[in-house]
Amino acid sequence: MVLELEHDKITGLTEKEAARRIKSEGYNEIAGHNKNNIFSIVWGVLKEPMFILLIACGLIYVFLGDIKEAMMLLFCVFVIIGINIYQENKTEKTLDALRDLSSPRAVVIRDKEKKRIAGREVVRGDILILSEGDRVPADAIILSCSNMQVDESLLTGESVPVRKAESRDLSKISTPGGDDLPFLYSGTLVVSGTCIAEVIGIGMNTEMGKIGKSLQTLTIEKTSLQTEVNTLVKYFAIWGLFLCAIVVIIYGLTRKVWLQSFLTGITLAMSLLPEEFPVVLTIFLALGAWRMSRKKVLARRQHAIQMLGSATVLCVDKTGTLTMNKMSIKKVYSKGKFIDLSKKELDTNFYEIIETGILASQKDPFDPMEKALKNLSQKIGFDKQIDSWKLIKDFPLTRKILATSEVWESEKKEFVIATKGAPETILELCHLNSREKQKLFKEVAKMASEGLRVIGVAKAKVKKLNNKEEVHDFDFNFIGFLGFEDPVRPSVASAIKECYNAGIKVIMITGDYPVTAKNIASQIGLKECELITGQELDKLDDNELKKRISNVCIFARVVPEQKLRIVNALKANGEITVMTGDGVNDAPALKSAHVGIAMGMRGTDVAREASGMVILDDDFSSIVEGVKTGRRIFDNIRKAMSYVFAVHFPIAGITLLALIFGWPLILFPAHIVFLELIIDPACSIVFESGKEEKNIMKRKPRNPKEKIFNKKTVLLSILQGIFILIIIALMFKFALFLNKTELEARTLAFATLIIANLVLILANLSWKESVFSETKLENKALIYIVIGAIVFLLLTIYVPYLRELFLFQSLNLKEWGMVILAGIIVMSGFEIIKKAIKIN
Repeated sequence: MVLELEHDKITGLTEKEAARRIKSEGYNEIAGHNKNNIFSIVWGVLKEPMFILLIACGLIYVFLGDIKEAMMLLFCVFVIIGINIYQENKTEKTLDALRDLSSPRAVVIRDKEKKRIAGREVVRGDILILSEGDRVPADAIILSCSNMQVDESLLTGESVPVRKAESRDLSKISTPGGDDLPFLYSGTLVVSGTCIAEVIGIGMNTEMGKIGKSLQTLTIEKTSLQTEVNTLVKYFAIWGLFLCAIVVIIYGLTRKVWLQSFLTGITLAMSLLPEEFPVVLTIFLALGAWRMSRKKVLARRQHAIQMLGSATVLCVDKTGTLTMNKMSIKKVYSKGKFIDLSKKELDTNFYEIIETGILASQKDPFDPMEKALKNLSQKIGFDKQIDSWKLIKDFPLTRKILATSEVWESEKKEFVIATKGAPETILELCHLNSREKQKLFKEVAKMASEGLRVIGVAKAKVKKLNNKEEVHDFDFNFIGFLGFEDPVRPSVASAIKECYNAGIKVIMITGDYPVTAKNIASQIGLKECELITGQELDKLDDNELKKRISNVCIFARVVPEQKLRIVNALKANGEITVMTGDGVNDAPALKSAHVGIAMGMRGTDVAREASGMVILDDDFSSIVEGVKTGRRIFDNIRKAMSYVFAVHFPIAGITLLALIFGWPLILFPAHIVFLELIIDPACSIVFESGKEEKNIMKRKPRNPKEKIFNKKTVLLSILQGIFILIIIALMFKFALFLNKTELEARTLAFATLIIANLVLILANLSWKESVFSETKLENKALIYIVIGAIVFLLLTIYVPYLRELFLFQSLNLKEWGMVILAGIIVMSGFEIIKKAIKIN
């Protein structure tokens, strides 16, 4: 049993044993997400209006005695069900992968090493390391702890955190609630302190599992896009039914063939029903989230995908996001002297400050600065000297006292209190006079001007310890300053330049001194602008901050709690704000921002849960990639919707023209189904995988209130649809003028419609590039659709059985020349329309 927080002495389970337990006991998860099986997918498809219309058409064909046509429609139903199963399965797998990524993380000890794993991979017997802000991944018993308090309101309803104690007794776990118990419960939240605990219950065998609660973090929620699309579908459905009723009545009264009139009405209904709209959104948002995860950006909420592409301001932490979070001690100040460790080895005159810094740190540190201290202390062998020392008490960092302090009992039975933290706090704790402070602040300024992060170190000694003593009660002696270097990430400068080109403002937020912040700002290419410190921020009221913030790009000496005011001020100015954070105190700002982004590598579970997104590698350039992907997703949704809207124009229009001018019917349900076999995969797969426009990061952010169908996209779709309709109508009429039979005229018109449809896909894949752009050849789904459509068209024209079903006739080379010429005219027309409308 381990009684002290000495992680390096704990073995933990082996990876082999953990894998065996997962195999025998299952993953640490609570059943809550019901997957769609094949039967539920099929049933969902059969309930769709399109398939109800197909079945109605089949019944009418049975009454008309055309069994072949009825069987062909039934076959098409199965084909489209197959497409839907494929799409649903791909979406389901994507969502499963995202749920795994977004599940809480857990730090465990396995094979003597500390590892961060997915919460679902925790097994019974695992040794957990928990600290402030962590979500407890499983039921466990505490082996060792320090200042441990846990919020168990999820289970007990009590908002007051409970105090925890350690225990050697691995007996049955008690019920939640009450102070000084050694038990931790899955789903509860560590409010303060640290502990080592052994897992004794996972999944359904936890208290959470017993009461059947499920903590799902990734749910399919309705976004404003989905609301807009649902409204559009209802609008089309109402008008479609109205037109169908009119067509059935007019056709029946004028031609006296009522079964045929119902068939015509159903054909028109099928051609008007944009059932692809909801499919486009579901697939694009799910696969868009998956694409973001490949760019190291995990979208936990679909709303965040939509908003990220509209971001106007990125508020980012300096440490670990703009910098590499790989601290090393570059400069040390002690006893009135400096030493530059990048040029010289540490000499004995500076040992005391390193030793004190180590005493003020965790034994097995997670913080990068403490890691740098430990690495340096190992070189001088001090880490072994304190093995026999006993940690008595620690004082965590608070907003009032920006320093951490540790109380140790040495071999000499005296108590050593080591503290490190913000220079101004350390100097205050040492009770120095103003003259001494002023002199030392000049030394801090020198170090900060080099871009170093500076912390102060002090020490106190007492013979007796009073348990009621606070940090400021001790008589500290000033030891010196440590200057930490954290290199800027190589990709940041280019990413910030890309943000400026995209009309996005970048604000750097840091706890460092203004001089340090300005040094880093110059390295990363941040535009020169106003700087506000945390102290100044406290003095500003909300209106003053709102006025000044438009000219600010650096906030220095800021504590996490102040981030919320920054977010609210930006929002009040109408900015679409993105805020990054990793700590417990960042949660309010992350939740308030339009898009809160938590850090995946160093972020607490609280920060992750409050955010809409998680950056898996903590890199600023990944955020910029996320913005780019967010813009691409919206662009592709708009293109797909525009295509769907445009392609339904000629399909419905040609049926109405036949009715108005007394022509023979050109399209029957079988033809509509053929077109659906192109439209469905085109709008859901081809457009989803379409590449972003070259100018995607050279245009201003999109207004989030902007609709999918704005004036320009509606005009583009209408003009494209009408142009195809005119070409098809002219082809049909010209064929009749040349004394072609009805079957030949229909074949020519339908072949033209298919070619025009493929050209429409090519044209709408990019509103900036030509139809012949080479980038389109990179879209494999497009190539498959084009080849499949042409092959199936040839089969329906030249295979006798299919030709009879589709009411076609074989075409000769001259007639194919007419179709190809029509396709070239359509292509040229689309290029002219695109250039005339100029969509961004």
